[in-house]
Amino acid sequence: MDRMSFLSFLLLCLTSVANGNKANKHKPWIETEYQGIVMENDNTVLLNPPLFALDKDAPLHYAGEICGFRVHNGPTGSSSVQFEAVVLDRSTGEGLVRSKEPLDCESQREHSFTIQAYDCGEGPDGANSKKSHKATVHVRVNDVNEFSPVFVERRYEASVPEGRLFDRIVRVEALDADCSPQYSQICFYDIITPSVPFVIDNDGNIKNTEPLDSKRQRVHTFWVTAFDCGKNRAQADAQVVVTVKPSCKPGWIGWSKRVEYTPGSGSIPLFPSLHLETCEETVWNIQATVELQTGHIGKGCDRDSYSDRSVRRLCGAVRGEVDLLPPPSPAANWTSALPTLPSSDSSLVFSFNGSTHVAVVPDSVAAAVSGDHFTLQLWMRRGGINTQPPTNQARGNHREEETIVCSTVKNDDSFSHYSLSVHGCRLSLFYWPDVSAARPVKFLWKLEQVCDSEWHHLSLSVQFPSVTLYVDGVTFDPALIHDNGVIPNPAPRQRLVIGACWGIVHTHTSSDTEKHGVSLLIHLIIFYVGGYRGLLSGVTVRPGSVEPHSVVECLYACREGLDFGDLETLGSGMKVHVNPSQSVLVLEGDDIESFNRAVQQVTYRNSLRFATPGVRPLKLTTSLRCFNEESCLTLRQLEGYLVVLQPDAPQISLSGVGPHLARPAPEFEGPRGVPLFPELRIVCSLSHAVNTAAQGMEGGALMSDAVAHTLDGCEVQPLGEELNPEREELLVDMDALRERGLEIINTTAYIAITGAESISVYEDVLRSVRYRLAKGSARFERRFRLSCSEMNGRYTSNELTLEVNFLHSLDSLYHPSHLLASQQQFLHPSHHSGELSGHTLPNPHRNSVVPGAATVIIMVCVGFLVVMVIMGVFRIRSIHRRGEGARGGSKEDSGQWDDSALTIIVNPMESYESRMGISADTEGEGEEDEEVVESPDNANDDQRIIIKKEGRDGNPRRY
Repeated sequence: MDRMSFLSFLLLCLTSVANGNKANKHKPWIETEYQGIVMENDNTVLLNPPLFALDKDAPLHYAGEICGFRVHNGPTGSSSVQFEAVVLDRSTGEGLVRSKEPLDCESQREHSFTIQAYDCGEGPDGANSKKSHKATVHVRVNDVNEFSPVFVERRYEASVPEGRLFDRIVRVEALDADCSPQYSQICFYDIITPSVPFVIDNDGNIKNTEPLDSKRQRVHTFWVTAFDCGKNRAQADAQVVVTVKPSCKPGWIGWSKRVEYTPGSGSIPLFPSLHLETCEETVWNIQATVELQTGHIGKGCDRDSYSDRSVRRLCGAVRGEVDLLPPPSPAANWTSALPTLPSSDSSLVFSFNGSTHVAVVPDSVAAAVSGDHFTLQLWMRRGGINTQPPTNQARGNHREEETIVCSTVKNDDSFSHYSLSVHGCRLSLFYWPDVSAARPVKFLWKLEQVCDSEWHHLSLSVQFPSVTLYVDGVTFDPALIHDNGVIPNPAPRQRLVIGACWGIVHTHTSSDTEKHGVSLLIHLIIFYVGGYRGLLSGVTVRPGSVEPHSVVECLYACREGLDFGDLETLGSGMKVHVNPSQSVLVLEGDDIESFNRAVQQVTYRNSLRFATPGVRPLKLTTSLRCFNEESCLTLRQLEGYLVVLQPDAPQISLSGVGPHLARPAPEFEGPRGVPLFPELRIVCSLSHAVNTAAQGMEGGALMSDAVAHTLDGCEVQPLGEELNPEREELLVDMDALRERGLEIINTTAYIAITGAESISVYEDVLRSVRYRLAKGSARFERRFRLSCSEMNGRYTSNELTLEVNFLHSLDSLYHPSHLLASQQQFLHPSHHSGELSGHTLPNPHRNSVVPGAATVIIMVCVGFLVVMVIMGVFRIRSIHRRGEGARGGSKEDSGQWDDSALTIIVNPMESYESRMGISADTEGEGEEDEEVVESPDNANDDQRIIIKKEGRDGNPRRY
């Protein structure tokens, strides 16, 4: 019984064990990620953590054992082909990953794939085996120092100037094909050639240890090698060749200190052969600044030499401007007390000292510029000539403003006030539209031009509440400041002051005029504050609409300056900039060759045909930027000068007139008079030297070229005594003058027509000048002189002298009582009737004549003929005395008789023919006499005698 029970229990256990081996309940387990390393010369991968597969079915046979590992493709799909995993111990699940073929770090340094473990299943046949999850394996291939450094070039060459130490002459470079930083980097270079004056650093830069001398050794040759960080030497060494050049001095080559400019040449290059030598120093930015200094020429540069009024007309400015600082004259005497300074551009410059120099514009002139729409223009230079105003005022310095213009104007029933002032480097316009109601407004500009002691053009256009300021043609925006109480309320009266602002102090004085009453006498004391210190010129105000910007630019535009020849030829990377006044030109670039070509195209231009001669200083400043700023080149500033030569003076020739004009006296007594210069011709020409050697002639010659010019004034002056307004006058077509914008000054001493206009216009105007006499005037001759000029008298014409002869009839000479009647008729033409009442004049046309009276008349004529011969001899002797230098009075005093006391009946035509020298038997004798009696240069105007011999040749002569 017991034995049977034991066998049954043993059979049950064996059955249980057999049934347990067949059961495989769990999957193998491995890590989720492994990091591996493998050497290029090895195939075993060292994993972290180690590869172990565990199975919870252990220690069961088969089910708890690991039969193998399976490698799957990685992300790239090809890494698994190169690796395999094997089982080292089935019971422990230890495994090994290895590569199937040699790995190359240079071709692929990292590999990724997945691995999966599987157990042995339920029996030896591996039935019902289970697999673990997939784990990612990252394998990095470690480099082996299998490659040596290789130089990029086998030969390196460089050229350096002698006598200098360089931070780098040339750089050599070697590369290593290994993949790791340890073996692929070049740790150091070495010069293997002994005793050379060079060293090399770990980056391959070679520099000299001492200054090189081209005379001692022109070429240095040596060898260098390289080592990687694994101490592998380069397979082949590199050769370095350094050529020592003779000493090179960096700077500008071809600089000419003196540059000449001939007026009328247009634009000329300033530096035609200039180029920059950097001695092969590598630069990456070059900047050159050319400065042309023209501050001493006129008002900052060469502008039109015409007057400000003429320039405004040439620029197309709207007419109607009022000159607040006109030249002193009887009509404009408020500027007579101001000191003036000479100016090279023919404009009048007034000086203000800040205290006593003040110009008070008359109320009649101030009333013409009232209103809140106006344009104020002026030239200003702070501080005068030799003083420099402070650019920055110290804090706490409450120095008062300097007032340029201060005006209180009447607008219908109210008063408005404005003042233009400067304070430090600030310009302000204080505007009060209505002093009794509105608040004042201050427009403020901060400008360096106000305090640099240079000439500047200011144009202020006020169209309240809009204000526009142009300084040297450039617009500046103001900052508005509402100011209430800066100045006391201006007195309700019109006043315009230049150079200061004005105020009124009321003083009361009592006086007992009655027994029980007291009257107060109110005195007004006017004082001036805020005096201006500096120079002013061309101060004008034009009421109405604002001035166009184009006009302002034209008024300021310089006719000379710097320019660039052809912008299209600029190389890539080149920049050029010119300031508005064209006095500074800046070139910038990065290529030396392109920069040299650009510098050679910098030009100077002067559009004035008659440029102001003189010297213009030139400066060239250069700055270089190099890769190594410490050793970058430094070039000194170059200084030179541009000389504008004296221009060829134009010859203004007046011809086609006289020298004698004889007309019957009644023609002069007509309402229109007689034109003095009906066939006047004006020609402007330039004479210049011509080289005639090429034509086989000796010496040189002068050639005259006719040119188109603009005259700015002509003057007709009576010689001798001034015009008698009761007996004679010069007539000018005023409508034609106004239409052409010309101005006229008509006095008894001269007639001056001014304004910039063409020659043809002046010819038309002068041909219309007429001379008119009162009826019955006893004049026999009158001499006039005509001259013209351009550029405000800088160039003048020849003086054309015309002698006017009045041919009187016998009746007009026989009745001297006609003189008084004609003079009264000339003065009072509307009251000529009845003026001859009470006179009994003989009738020259009556037919009844007594025979005895005829005989008496004949005898009287013979007697007068004798007297005429005597007077002619006396006159010839007087002329001889004047030719010898005697100054015995005017021509009319010494050579004419008092026609009011004598009544002479002669043949006027016979006298005129003898004077003109047209008689055949006296022609040569007359010429000989006139050559003898030619008046000297220091004779009076009324004693100058025309040389007819020269007049026939047509050569211009000044008398």
